[in-house]
Amino acid sequence: MVNKIISKGKEIFVSPQTGVLSAASVIMLMIIASRFLGLVRQRVLAHFFAPSELSLFFAAFRLPDLVFEVLVFGTFSSAFIPVFTKTLKKGEGLAWSVAASVVNLGLIIFVALSLLISFSASHLYSFFAPGFTGPDRETIVELTRVLFAAQGFFVVSYVLTGVLESLRRFLVPALAPLFYNLGIIFGTLFLSPSMGLLGPSLGVFIGAVAHFLIQLPLAMKLGFRFAPVIKITDEVKKIARLALPRIIEVSFLQVSKTAELFFASLITTASYTYYTFGNSLQLLPVALFGTAISKAALPTLSREAEDLQKFKKTLTSAVNQIVFLVLPFATLLIVLRIPLVRLVYGTDIFSWDATVQTGWVVSTFAAGIVFQATASLLARAFYALHDTKTPVVISVISILLTISLDYVFIRALGLPVWGLAAAFSIGVALQSIGYFYFLGKKLEGFKLRSVLIPVLKVVLACLGSGAFMYILLKVFDRSVWVKRLSFLGRIEATKVIPFEKFVLDTRYTINLLLLTLVVSLLGALVYLGILVLVRSNEVFTFLNLAKRIIIKRKISPIPQKEEESLALTPKEQL
Repeated sequence: MVNKIISKGKEIFVSPQTGVLSAASVIMLMIIASRFLGLVRQRVLAHFFAPSELSLFFAAFRLPDLVFEVLVFGTFSSAFIPVFTKTLKKGEGLAWSVAASVVNLGLIIFVALSLLISFSASHLYSFFAPGFTGPDRETIVELTRVLFAAQGFFVVSYVLTGVLESLRRFLVPALAPLFYNLGIIFGTLFLSPSMGLLGPSLGVFIGAVAHFLIQLPLAMKLGFRFAPVIKITDEVKKIARLALPRIIEVSFLQVSKTAELFFASLITTASYTYYTFGNSLQLLPVALFGTAISKAALPTLSREAEDLQKFKKTLTSAVNQIVFLVLPFATLLIVLRIPLVRLVYGTDIFSWDATVQTGWVVSTFAAGIVFQATASLLARAFYALHDTKTPVVISVISILLTISLDYVFIRALGLPVWGLAAAFSIGVALQSIGYFYFLGKKLEGFKLRSVLIPVLKVVLACLGSGAFMYILLKVFDRSVWVKRLSFLGRIEATKVIPFEKFVLDTRYTINLLLLTLVVSLLGALVYLGILVLVRSNEVFTFLNLAKRIIIKRKISPIPQKEEESLALTPKEQL
């Protein structure tokens, strides 16, 4: 019996996920787990370090991330997996040789750049983060060198991710980010008391090693081997050629992220922490629904590229699904920004002002969440049509606009750190609209108005749900009545209402959690109810799926034609 259980467990880890549904399910479940651990990680950091200290830790990631994202993610997101997958059909020996060559080339380039930048890190941070001076900058430079060592393991680990996903093994690569987050949590809990910010930095190193080691056994079982050779084959050249447009796009994106650090450092020392924490919260619905649906839709879109009618139908359906799932979460983040920030980051040293500042960042990001999610899908639609140039050009233009708005909002208008989130939301909104416009040029009949009616129905439902949640939140929060906050303070009759009998004292975590959960659930019911009234197709699809899973305890089988590999990018939800 025990051997049977062990054997079954091994089979789950090593067996391929052959269909879109099974692969998408794995991706979504692991995104949920990884994002949850990511929020736990941030909570642990907020417990040990004040926002002004954490800004140094987050700033130290900037240079290592810049090198890694451009060199590794830029290559793997668009080039390695497709080429490796096709090379496997020519012969496993050639494919493993290509993988080994890519590992060696990546390591050589990464180590060279890491050493060069590490030695000049102090001068670079004086330019990238002028608001951090003296001892603060020295701390950032020290942490940066530790983080560069951690990123070296990621260079190899992402090759393993690409290999496993090419061979349709999605579970183990999806588990890897969990171990990365656990490493940071471990370092923060056990090393921070004695080592300060060096503790979580060493935790990043531990997590990166774990990210690599969890994938290595299965990759080697499937045939991967390290080899001290570099063969510049046609396949390796093709990877470089295909990666070039994406590397350009990622480079501009890294410039934008560096600009965010630059301007945040000029506001206050703690501002970069508020920005980072707010970004972590808003990324959950983007990754959970936008990224998961986009990845799951890519193989179908690629297969239907020759049949534009089917292609448009699939794309329109996916856009509507993303809007249906993401927009209510955006509404939730806007209305419940303060309770959510308090629940996730509300430690003794995370002040009320820090909560308010982070809350504004969350709600400003939330205004652009639906555009982030749809942009991810629409970019993949271009890739499925074998057009990598157009999405890169649109993305670069939106990034340049975002940087310009960063300057206008922060330096010219003097806005707080939420101005950076506003610039990002405006930039990504125009990027998504640009994708729509140029896809409409390629696909006759696919225009923004083709999804307008379903989107307007969702917007109407979100407005109703948001208003309901806002009123409910204010009515049952004791602090609103005591401090005369919001609209209640302007109602004369409220002065004689015995509010103590029906409100919750949200100074206590359990009460705050209870109020947040009740308001969220009731808001979701109102959202679904309005969509039923306006006869939204998406809500009936959702309710039918829920009925099959919950009542009948089954889901529809995957059509035979869907049983194919998902060529997913190796970007992890870290």
